[in-house]
Amino acid sequence: MSLFSRLFRKAPLPAVPPEKPPENFEPPRPAPNGPDRAVVASKEAAELETALETRDAQTIGRLVLEGSSTRIRQQAAQAVQDLAQLRQLIKDVRGGNDKSVYKILTGKRDALLMQARQREQLEAEIAAASTALERHSHRPYDPFFTPTLEQLQTRWNAVAPDAAPDARLKVQEAIDRAREVIAQHLRQIAVEASRELAAANAAAEAQRQRELAEKAAAAAAAERAQLAEAERKAWAEKHEAEAIAFRQIGGLVRKAHSALSEGSTGRAAGLRRAIEEKLPSAPPLPPHLTTSIQLLDKKLEELKDWKSFSVAPKRVELMEEMESLVGATLEPVALADRIKSLQEEWRTLSKGAGENVEADWQRFQEAAQKAYQPCREYFEAQALVRQENLQHRAALLERLSAFEAGHNWEQPDWRTVIVALRESKQEWRAHSPVDRAAGKALQQRFDALSGNLQDRLDAEYARNVKEKQLLVERAQRLVAAEDSRKAIDDAKALQQKWKEVGLTPRDEGQRLWEEFRQHCDAVFQKRQQEYAEHSAGLDANKAKAGAVCAELEKIAGLTGRELLEGAGRIPDLRVAFEEAGELPRGDERSLRTKFERALERCERAVARQEASDAEHSWVDLLDAANRVRAYRAAFAREADESERDVLRQAAEDFIASVNQWPKGGLEAVKKSLAKAEAGDFEANETVLRTLCIRAEILTDVPTPPEDQTLRREYQVQRLIQGMGQGITADEKQLDAMTIEWSGIGPTDDATYLALLERFKRCRQRGLARNA
Repeated sequence: MSLFSRLFRKAPLPAVPPEKPPENFEPPRPAPNGPDRAVVASKEAAELETALETRDAQTIGRLVLEGSSTRIRQQAAQAVQDLAQLRQLIKDVRGGNDKSVYKILTGKRDALLMQARQREQLEAEIAAASTALERHSHRPYDPFFTPTLEQLQTRWNAVAPDAAPDARLKVQEAIDRAREVIAQHLRQIAVEASRELAAANAAAEAQRQRELAEKAAAAAAAERAQLAEAERKAWAEKHEAEAIAFRQIGGLVRKAHSALSEGSTGRAAGLRRAIEEKLPSAPPLPPHLTTSIQLLDKKLEELKDWKSFSVAPKRVELMEEMESLVGATLEPVALADRIKSLQEEWRTLSKGAGENVEADWQRFQEAAQKAYQPCREYFEAQALVRQENLQHRAALLERLSAFEAGHNWEQPDWRTVIVALRESKQEWRAHSPVDRAAGKALQQRFDALSGNLQDRLDAEYARNVKEKQLLVERAQRLVAAEDSRKAIDDAKALQQKWKEVGLTPRDEGQRLWEEFRQHCDAVFQKRQQEYAEHSAGLDANKAKAGAVCAELEKIAGLTGRELLEGAGRIPDLRVAFEEAGELPRGDERSLRTKFERALERCERAVARQEASDAEHSWVDLLDAANRVRAYRAAFAREADESERDVLRQAAEDFIASVNQWPKGGLEAVKKSLAKAEAGDFEANETVLRTLCIRAEILTDVPTPPEDQTLRREYQVQRLIQGMGQGITADEKQLDAMTIEWSGIGPTDDATYLALLERFKRCRQRGLARNA
C-alpha cells in the first residue's frame, strides 16, 4: 500500500503500540552524563584502589567487565595478576568492543605464561647443575677433573641465587668433596715427586762418586804405566814410540773426521775418547796434529750441541706423553699400541746420542710400566675368556657328536636336524675368541661334523626341490587348459600334493612356492579377472566421488575467511566429481544427491558469511560513531583536556582495530572525529530522530508516540515531493542512512542510545525482509 493511500484512507489506523519487552528484559543502562558520570568514575576509582590494597580479585574482575570508563577498565585489567582469572576475563571480553582491555589481558596472560616457562627452565637448570656437581664429586681424579669442576661451578653460579637454601647447601658440600679429591691428588703428586727427587739425588751422588773413583784409578794407572815404560824402554826406542803414537793419533783423528762427515756423532765421540786416552802417554804433538784435534773437538762440540738442542726436547716430550698415559681412558688395545709406538720413538732418538740419558730412560720406563698396567690386566682377562670359550666349544662338540650318533637316520626328523645345525653354529660363534693354536683342532672337528649333517640335509633338500619343480611345471600347464573347471580341480589336487612334500631350502622353497602359487592363482582367477577389474574401477570412482562430497561438507562447516577461501575450490570439486567416471548402480543416485546437497550447503554458508561480514561492518561503523559522539560530547560538558584525549584515543584505537569498513564509512567517521566541537545538541537530536522515522517508514516499523507528530510531518513532506509514490525497504537506502547517521553531531547519552536502538531495529527488520 502506498504512503498516499495509508495517509488519506477513510478510517485512519491507530498508532501501533511499541513492542512489549520480555519479562526478563533489562533496558540498557545509559552512561552517566555530566556530574553523575564524574561521581561514578570517582567511586569506581576508589573501589579499584581499595581492591588493589586488599587484593580483592573479584572486585577487580568486575571493574574490568563493568567499569563505566575505558580508563577504569584498563587500570583494572592492568591490576589482574592471577592466571586463571586472566583466562576467564579474556573469554568474557572476547568478541566485545573493548579491544584495548582485551589486548591488556592477553598481554598479561602471555607475560605470566612466559614467566612460568622461564621459572620451569630455571628449576630444570638448577636440578641439572646440582646433579652434575653431585655426580662429579664422586668421580675419581683424572686429567679432566679440575676443568670439568670449574665448568660445573660456573654453570651453578649462574643459577645459584635462585636456588633453594637446602639445594645450595647440598651443592656446596658436593663442591667441597670435589675440591678434596683435587687436594688429595695434589698431596699424592707431592709425595711421589719428593720420593722421585730423593731417588734422583741419591743416584746422582752415587754416579759422581763412581766417576771420581774411576778418574783417580785411571790417573794412577797412567802414572804407573809411564814410569814402567820409562824404565823398560831405552832412549833409542823413545823416538819410534813417538812416531807410532803420532801415526795412531793421526789415524784416529782421520777416522773421527770421517765419522762426523757421515753424521755418526756417537762413533766420532768414541774415537775422540780414544785419542784423549793416548794423549797422556804420547809426546808433545806436532802442530798439525794439535790443530787437527782442535778442529775435531770444535766440530764434535757443535754436533753435540745441535743434537742436544733437537733431541733433548723430544725426549722430554716423549716422557711427558708416556706419563700422561698413566690412568688414561683409552681402550686397552689402543693404549698398548700407543705405548709401543712411544718406546720405538725413544729407541730411535737414543741412537748416537753421545750423552748419558740413563735417568731419563729410567723415568720413561717407569711411566711405561705404570701406563701398561691396565693393558696387562685386560690381556690377562682376555686370556681367561678365551680359555672359557675353548671349554664351551669342546662341550658343544661332544653334544653335537652325541646327536649325530643317536639320531634315527632311517626315519629322520629333518626339522630337528635343522634346529641342531643352526643353534650349534650360533653357539659356536658365540663362544669366541679362543686361542688359535688350541682351537684349531676343535674347529676342524666341528667343521667336519657339521659338514656331515649339512650333506645329509642337502640331499633331502635336493629330492624335495626336484619334486616341487615337477609340481610347478604341472601347474603352469593348467593355466593354458581350456576346461577351466577341470583345471581348478587339478590345481586343488596339486596343492594337496605340495603340502605332502618335505622341507626345502628357505630361499629356494619360497621361490618355488611363489611360482606355484602364481600359476594356481591364474587358474582360479581366470574367470573373475575382468569382473574384479571392473568392480575395482567402480569402487575407485565411488571413493573419488565420496571424497569430493566429504570435502564439500567440510567447506560447508567452515566459517569466516576459511569458508570464503574454501568456496573458491568449489568449481574444481564440481569438475572432479563429474570426472570421477562410472559409479556403482546402487550408489550413483545417493552420491549425486549427496553432492547436490553439499553444494547447496556450501552456497548457503557462503551467502550467510558474506551477509554476516557485511552487517558486522555496519555494526562496527555505528559503534565507532558512538565513540566519536562521546568524544565530541565532552566539549559540550566542558570536560578537561585529559579526559577528551582519553576519549579521542579510545575512538582512534577502535577505528584502527576494525578490519572491514562499509563503503564511505571510514571517511564519514574520520570526518566527524576531526570536528573538535559538540554542535547543537537539539539540532543533532532532531536529525537523528528524523533518520529513525525515515528508517521506520522504510521498514514498516511503528514509531513511538512521542515522535508520531514528527513522523506525520515527514510523511506530508514526502507526499508533496513524491506525489504518493510507494516506499519499499531498500538495503542501499538503509546503508546510506547509516553513513549519514555516523556523521551527525552528539546528543546526550540517554537520548542517543534510545535512538540508536530504534535505528538498529529498523536495520534488522530491513535485512530480514530482504533475505
